[in-house]
Amino acid sequence: MAVQECRERSATATVACGRAARELGLRSREFELAVQLGHVRTVSAPGGRPRVTWEEIERHRSGEGFPESLRNRLWAVGTAEAAQLMGVSPARFARLAKAGCFAPVRFYVNRYRAVVWHYLAADLVEFADANPELLTGRTPPGLRLELEGRDDQRARSWRARRLDQLTGRTAEPWEQAAAVAAVLSPDQLADAVPDPYERAYVSALRPDLSGIRSASAAAREVIERVTLAVDADEIGRHRERLALALDAAREVRPAPTPGGYAPAAPAREPGGGAREDGRSDLAAKRVPEPESDSDSDPKSDRDQGRDREPEPERAAGDREARRGRADTSARLRAWLRRLRLIA
Repeated sequence: MAVQECRERSATATVACGRAARELGLRSREFELAVQLGHVRTVSAPGGRPRVTWEEIERHRSGEGFPESLRNRLWAVGTAEAAQLMGVSPARFARLAKAGCFAPVRFYVNRYRAVVWHYLAADLVEFADANPELLTGRTPPGLRLELEGRDDQRARSWRARRLDQLTGRTAEPWEQAAAVAAVLSPDQLADAVPDPYERAYVSALRPDLSGIRSASAAAREVIERVTLAVDADEIGRHRERLALALDAAREVRPAPTPGGYAPAAPAREPGGGAREDGRSDLAAKRVPEPESDSDSDPKSDRDQGRDREPEPERAAGDREARRGRADTSARLRAWLRRLRLIA
Protein backbone atom coordinates (compact mmCIF):
# COMPACT_ATOMS: atom_id res chain seq x y z
CA MET A 1 0.00 0.00 0.00
CA ALA A 2 2.81 2.38 0.89
CA VAL A 3 4.53 1.63 -2.41
CA GLN A 4 1.32 2.30 -4.29
CA GLU A 5 0.88 5.65 -2.53
CA CYS A 6 4.48 6.57 -3.30
CA ARG A 7 3.98 5.83 -6.99
CA GLU A 8 0.87 7.97 -7.06
CA ARG A 9 2.73 11.03 -5.79
CA SER A 10 2.98 14.02 -8.05
CA ALA A 11 5.99 13.93 -10.35
CA THR A 12 6.92 17.38 -9.07
CA ALA A 13 6.98 16.31 -5.37
CA THR A 14 10.52 16.36 -4.04
CA VAL A 15 12.47 15.13 -1.05
CA ALA A 16 15.72 16.22 0.56
CA CYS A 17 18.91 14.55 -0.58
CA GLY A 18 19.29 12.65 2.69
CA ARG A 19 15.83 11.13 2.28
CA ALA A 20 16.54 10.35 -1.38
CA ALA A 21 19.75 8.53 -0.43
CA ARG A 22 17.85 6.34 2.03
CA GLU A 23 15.11 5.62 -0.50
CA LEU A 24 17.77 4.53 -3.01
CA GLY A 25 19.70 2.49 -0.46
CA LEU A 26 22.85 4.59 -0.84
CA ARG A 27 25.32 5.81 1.75
CA SER A 28 26.04 9.53 1.91
CA ARG A 29 29.28 9.37 -0.14
CA GLU A 30 27.65 7.05 -2.66
CA PHE A 31 24.79 9.50 -3.12
CA GLU A 32 27.18 12.45 -3.52
CA LEU A 33 29.05 10.51 -6.18
CA ALA A 34 25.78 9.58 -7.91
CA VAL A 35 24.87 13.26 -8.18
CA GLN A 36 28.36 14.22 -9.39
CA LEU A 37 28.28 11.57 -12.11
CA GLY A 38 24.76 12.53 -13.19
CA HIS A 39 23.22 9.17 -12.28
CA VAL A 40 20.81 10.89 -9.86
CA ARG A 41 19.33 14.14 -11.09
CA THR A 42 18.51 16.98 -8.72
CA VAL A 43 16.27 20.02 -9.03
CA SER A 44 16.25 23.46 -7.44
CA ALA A 45 14.40 24.38 -4.30
CA PRO A 46 13.86 27.58 -2.29
CA GLY A 47 17.08 28.39 -0.48
CA GLY A 48 19.28 26.91 -3.18
CA ARG A 49 19.53 23.40 -1.74
CA PRO A 50 19.12 20.61 -4.30
CA ARG A 51 16.30 18.12 -3.96
CA VAL A 52 15.28 14.94 -5.73
CA THR A 53 11.88 14.26 -7.28
CA TRP A 54 9.93 11.13 -6.46
CA GLU A 55 9.81 10.51 -10.18
CA GLU A 56 13.62 10.27 -10.22
CA ILE A 57 13.60 7.90 -7.25
CA GLU A 58 11.00 5.67 -8.88
CA ARG A 59 12.98 5.68 -12.12
CA HIS A 60 15.85 3.98 -10.32
CA ARG A 61 13.65 1.71 -8.24
CA SER A 62 11.92 0.35 -11.31
CA GLY A 63 15.20 -0.26 -13.12
CA GLU A 64 16.47 -3.77 -13.70
CA GLY A 65 18.76 -5.08 -10.98
CA PHE A 66 18.09 -2.26 -8.51
CA PRO A 67 19.79 -1.52 -6.15
CA GLU A 68 22.88 -3.53 -7.16
CA SER A 69 22.93 -2.05 -10.67
CA LEU A 70 23.10 1.49 -9.30
CA ARG A 71 25.69 0.62 -6.67
CA ASN A 72 27.90 -1.08 -9.24
CA ARG A 73 28.06 2.13 -11.26
CA LEU A 74 29.14 3.95 -8.09
CA TRP A 75 31.71 1.40 -6.95
CA ALA A 76 34.89 3.37 -6.22
CA VAL A 77 38.11 1.62 -5.20
CA GLY A 78 41.51 2.63 -3.87
CA THR A 79 44.89 1.66 -5.27
CA ALA A 80 45.19 -1.78 -3.65
CA GLU A 81 41.69 -2.89 -4.57
CA ALA A 82 42.03 -1.38 -8.04
CA ALA A 83 45.24 -3.32 -8.71
CA GLN A 84 43.57 -6.52 -7.54
CA LEU A 85 40.54 -5.82 -9.71
CA MET A 86 42.73 -5.37 -12.80
CA GLY A 87 44.98 -8.29 -11.95
CA VAL A 88 48.19 -6.26 -11.82
CA SER A 89 50.71 -5.35 -9.15
CA PRO A 90 50.18 -2.14 -7.15
CA ALA A 91 53.38 -0.74 -8.70
CA ARG A 92 52.14 -1.33 -12.25
CA PHE A 93 48.76 0.13 -11.41
CA ALA A 94 50.37 3.23 -9.89
CA ARG A 95 52.47 3.67 -13.03
CA LEU A 96 49.38 3.50 -15.26
CA ALA A 97 47.42 5.84 -12.99
CA LYS A 98 50.21 8.44 -12.83
CA ALA A 99 50.48 8.34 -16.62
CA GLY A 100 46.82 9.37 -16.90
CA CYS A 101 45.51 6.12 -18.38
CA PHE A 102 42.34 6.56 -16.33
CA ALA A 103 41.04 9.48 -14.28
CA PRO A 104 40.38 9.35 -10.53
CA VAL A 105 36.80 10.02 -9.53
CA ARG A 106 37.49 11.47 -6.07
CA PHE A 107 40.18 11.88 -3.43
CA TYR A 108 40.75 12.64 0.21
CA VAL A 109 43.69 13.75 2.35
CA ASN A 110 44.72 11.28 5.05
CA ARG A 111 46.19 12.08 8.45
CA TYR A 112 49.69 12.07 6.96
CA ARG A 113 48.59 14.81 4.52
CA ALA A 114 48.93 12.44 1.57
CA VAL A 115 46.40 12.41 -1.26
CA VAL A 116 44.48 9.13 -1.52
CA TRP A 117 42.85 8.59 -4.91
CA HIS A 118 39.74 6.55 -5.70
CA TYR A 119 38.78 5.23 -9.12
CA LEU A 120 35.53 3.96 -10.60
CA ALA A 121 35.67 0.19 -10.90
CA ALA A 122 33.76 0.42 -14.18
CA ASP A 123 36.49 2.65 -15.66
CA LEU A 124 39.21 0.21 -14.65
CA VAL A 125 37.40 -2.78 -16.11
CA GLU A 126 36.84 -0.89 -19.36
CA PHE A 127 40.53 0.05 -19.57
CA ALA A 128 41.66 -3.50 -18.79
CA ASP A 129 39.42 -4.95 -21.49
CA ALA A 130 40.69 -2.46 -24.07
CA ASN A 131 44.42 -2.67 -23.17
CA PRO A 132 45.33 -6.23 -22.12
CA GLU A 133 48.90 -5.79 -23.37
CA LEU A 134 49.57 -3.25 -20.61
CA LEU A 135 48.52 -5.60 -17.83
CA THR A 136 50.85 -8.57 -18.24
CA GLY A 137 54.48 -9.18 -19.14
CA ARG A 138 57.08 -6.52 -19.74
CA THR A 139 55.88 -3.14 -20.91
CA PRO A 140 57.31 -2.27 -24.35
CA PRO A 141 60.48 -0.17 -23.80
CA GLY A 142 59.21 2.83 -25.76
CA LEU A 143 55.89 2.88 -23.94
CA ARG A 144 57.61 2.33 -20.59
CA LEU A 145 59.86 5.34 -21.12
CA GLU A 146 56.86 7.42 -22.14
CA LEU A 147 54.87 6.39 -19.06
CA GLU A 148 57.76 6.93 -16.65
CA GLY A 149 58.75 10.23 -18.27
CA ARG A 150 55.39 11.86 -17.71
CA ASP A 151 54.59 13.97 -14.70
CA ASP A 152 51.95 12.63 -12.36
CA GLN A 153 48.70 13.17 -14.26
CA ARG A 154 46.25 12.09 -11.57
CA ALA A 155 45.37 15.56 -10.28
CA ARG A 156 45.10 16.96 -13.79
CA SER A 157 42.90 14.05 -14.91
CA TRP A 158 40.67 14.53 -11.88
CA ARG A 159 40.32 18.27 -12.56
CA ALA A 160 39.34 17.63 -16.18
CA ARG A 161 36.77 15.07 -15.13
CA ARG A 162 35.36 17.33 -12.42
CA LEU A 163 35.04 20.29 -14.79
CA ASP A 164 33.16 18.17 -17.31
CA GLN A 165 30.77 17.14 -14.53
CA LEU A 166 30.15 20.69 -13.33
CA THR A 167 29.74 22.29 -16.75
CA GLY A 168 27.39 19.50 -17.76
CA ARG A 169 25.12 20.06 -14.77
CA THR A 170 24.09 23.60 -15.67
CA ALA A 171 22.95 25.39 -18.80
CA GLU A 172 23.50 28.85 -17.26
CA PRO A 173 26.49 30.43 -19.07
CA TRP A 174 27.83 32.39 -16.10
CA GLU A 175 27.78 29.26 -13.94
CA GLN A 176 29.63 27.36 -16.65
CA ALA A 177 32.26 30.10 -16.77
CA ALA A 178 32.54 30.00 -12.98
CA ALA A 179 33.11 26.24 -13.07
CA VAL A 180 36.04 26.68 -15.45
CA ALA A 181 37.40 29.52 -13.31
CA ALA A 182 37.42 27.24 -10.26
CA VAL A 183 40.72 25.63 -11.32
CA LEU A 184 42.54 28.96 -11.69
CA SER A 185 44.39 30.67 -8.86
CA PRO A 186 43.31 34.20 -7.84
CA ASP A 187 46.25 35.70 -9.73
CA GLN A 188 45.45 33.72 -12.86
CA LEU A 189 41.77 34.64 -12.60
CA ALA A 190 42.59 38.34 -12.20
CA ASP A 191 44.67 38.19 -15.36
CA ALA A 192 42.06 36.21 -17.30
CA VAL A 193 39.07 38.33 -16.19
CA PRO A 194 40.27 41.95 -15.93
CA ASP A 195 36.79 43.43 -15.40
CA PRO A 196 36.43 43.60 -11.58
CA TYR A 197 32.65 43.12 -11.56
CA GLU A 198 32.75 40.15 -13.92
CA ARG A 199 35.54 38.68 -11.82
CA ALA A 200 33.59 39.21 -8.59
CA TYR A 201 30.50 37.62 -10.13
CA VAL A 202 32.43 34.62 -11.44
CA SER A 203 34.21 34.23 -8.10
CA ALA A 204 30.90 34.26 -6.24
CA LEU A 205 29.52 31.51 -8.47
CA ARG A 206 32.66 29.35 -8.35
CA PRO A 207 31.75 25.84 -7.19
CA ASP A 208 33.70 23.89 -4.60
CA LEU A 209 35.56 21.33 -6.69
CA SER A 210 36.54 18.91 -3.94
CA GLY A 211 33.72 19.29 -1.42
CA ILE A 212 36.28 18.51 1.29
CA ARG A 213 36.21 20.50 4.53
CA SER A 214 39.25 20.51 6.80
CA ALA A 215 40.23 22.50 9.86
CA SER A 216 43.90 21.84 9.14
CA ALA A 217 45.73 24.54 7.22
CA ALA A 218 48.23 21.95 5.98
CA ALA A 219 45.42 19.75 4.62
CA ARG A 220 43.78 22.74 2.93
CA GLU A 221 47.10 23.49 1.23
CA VAL A 222 47.24 19.92 -0.10
CA ILE A 223 43.66 20.18 -1.36
CA GLU A 224 44.50 23.43 -3.13
CA ARG A 225 47.42 21.77 -4.90
CA VAL A 226 44.99 19.20 -6.28
CA THR A 227 42.20 21.57 -7.28
CA LEU A 228 44.25 24.35 -8.93
CA ALA A 229 46.00 24.01 -12.28
CA VAL A 230 49.76 24.48 -12.10
CA ASP A 231 51.24 23.52 -15.48
CA ALA A 232 51.49 26.33 -18.01
CA ASP A 233 49.84 24.31 -20.77
CA GLU A 234 46.91 23.30 -18.56
CA ILE A 235 46.45 26.87 -17.35
CA GLY A 236 46.49 28.08 -20.95
CA ARG A 237 43.84 25.56 -21.97
CA HIS A 238 41.55 26.55 -19.11
CA ARG A 239 42.02 30.24 -19.82
CA GLU A 240 41.04 29.70 -23.44
CA ARG A 241 38.01 27.75 -22.31
CA LEU A 242 37.12 30.46 -19.81
CA ALA A 243 37.38 33.17 -22.47
CA LEU A 244 34.92 31.28 -24.68
CA ALA A 245 32.56 30.72 -21.76
CA LEU A 246 32.65 34.42 -20.84
CA ASP A 247 31.88 35.42 -24.43
CA ALA A 248 28.86 33.11 -24.39
CA ALA A 249 27.74 34.44 -21.00
CA ARG A 250 27.97 38.09 -22.06
CA GLU A 251 25.75 37.37 -25.07
CA VAL A 252 23.02 36.06 -22.77
CA ARG A 253 23.22 38.80 -20.12
CA PRO A 254 25.89 41.01 -18.59
CA ALA A 255 27.34 40.51 -15.17
CA PRO A 256 25.85 42.75 -12.44
CA THR A 257 27.16 46.27 -12.98
CA PRO A 258 27.28 49.20 -10.54
CA GLY A 259 24.41 51.64 -10.64
CA GLY A 260 21.84 49.41 -12.27
CA TYR A 261 20.06 46.12 -12.51
CA ALA A 262 21.33 43.21 -14.56
CA PRO A 263 18.73 41.22 -16.48
CA ALA A 264 17.59 38.07 -14.72
CA ALA A 265 18.71 34.73 -16.06
CA PRO A 266 16.26 32.84 -18.25
CA ALA A 267 14.24 30.07 -16.66
CA ARG A 268 15.83 26.64 -16.88
CA GLU A 269 14.27 23.23 -17.08
CA PRO A 270 15.75 20.53 -14.83
CA GLY A 271 17.01 17.33 -16.36
CA GLY A 272 20.05 15.67 -17.82
CA GLY A 273 21.83 15.72 -14.49
CA ALA A 274 21.43 19.49 -14.16
CA ARG A 275 21.45 20.95 -10.70
CA GLU A 276 19.29 24.03 -10.38
CA ASP A 277 20.99 26.18 -7.75
CA GLY A 278 19.06 29.40 -8.26
CA ARG A 279 22.33 31.34 -8.05
CA SER A 280 21.54 33.62 -10.93
CA ASP A 281 18.83 35.30 -8.82
CA LEU A 282 21.54 37.59 -7.44
CA ALA A 283 21.92 39.08 -10.90
CA ALA A 284 18.81 41.17 -10.32
CA LYS A 285 20.18 42.81 -7.19
CA ARG A 286 21.35 46.38 -7.34
CA VAL A 287 25.10 46.78 -7.30
CA PRO A 288 26.86 49.73 -5.64
CA GLU A 289 29.12 52.16 -7.39
CA PRO A 290 32.81 51.29 -7.17
CA GLU A 291 35.26 53.43 -5.31
CA SER A 292 36.61 55.97 -7.76
CA ASP A 293 40.35 56.53 -7.98
CA SER A 294 41.52 59.96 -6.88
CA ASP A 295 43.54 61.98 -9.37
CA SER A 296 45.40 63.85 -6.66
CA ASP A 297 48.82 62.83 -5.41
CA PRO A 298 48.69 62.31 -1.61
CA LYS A 299 52.35 63.21 -1.23
CA SER A 300 51.98 66.50 -3.09
CA ASP A 301 48.89 67.30 -1.00
CA ARG A 302 50.90 66.87 2.18
CA ASP A 303 53.74 69.01 0.83
CA GLN A 304 51.33 71.79 -0.04
CA GLY A 305 49.77 71.51 3.40
CA ARG A 306 53.06 72.50 5.02
CA ASP A 307 53.01 75.84 3.20
CA ARG A 308 49.42 76.82 3.81
CA GLU A 309 46.36 75.79 5.76
CA PRO A 310 43.38 74.46 3.79
CA GLU A 311 40.49 76.79 3.32
CA PRO A 312 37.51 76.00 5.58
CA GLU A 313 35.20 75.30 2.63
CA ARG A 314 37.79 73.06 0.95
CA ALA A 315 38.47 71.18 4.20
CA ALA A 316 34.77 70.53 4.64
CA GLY A 317 34.51 69.36 1.05
CA ASP A 318 37.45 67.01 1.53
CA ARG A 319 35.81 65.50 4.59
CA GLU A 320 32.58 64.94 2.68
CA ALA A 321 34.49 63.36 -0.22
CA ARG A 322 36.35 61.01 2.11
CA ARG A 323 33.10 60.07 3.82
CA GLY A 324 31.51 59.40 0.42
CA ARG A 325 34.38 57.17 -0.67
CA ALA A 326 34.21 55.24 2.61
CA ASP A 327 30.46 54.70 2.16
CA THR A 328 31.03 53.50 -1.39
CA SER A 329 33.74 51.08 -0.25
CA ALA A 330 31.42 49.72 2.43
CA ARG A 331 28.67 49.18 -0.13
CA LEU A 332 31.08 47.39 -2.45
CA ARG A 333 32.25 45.08 0.35
CA ALA A 334 28.63 44.37 1.29
CA TRP A 335 27.84 43.54 -2.34
CA LEU A 336 30.73 41.06 -2.52
CA ARG A 337 29.58 39.44 0.72
CA ARG A 338 26.04 39.11 -0.68
CA LEU A 339 27.40 37.41 -3.78
CA ARG A 340 29.29 34.86 -1.72
CA LEU A 341 26.39 34.19 0.64
CA ILE A 342 23.89 33.72 -2.15
CA ALA A 343 26.29 31.52 -4.09
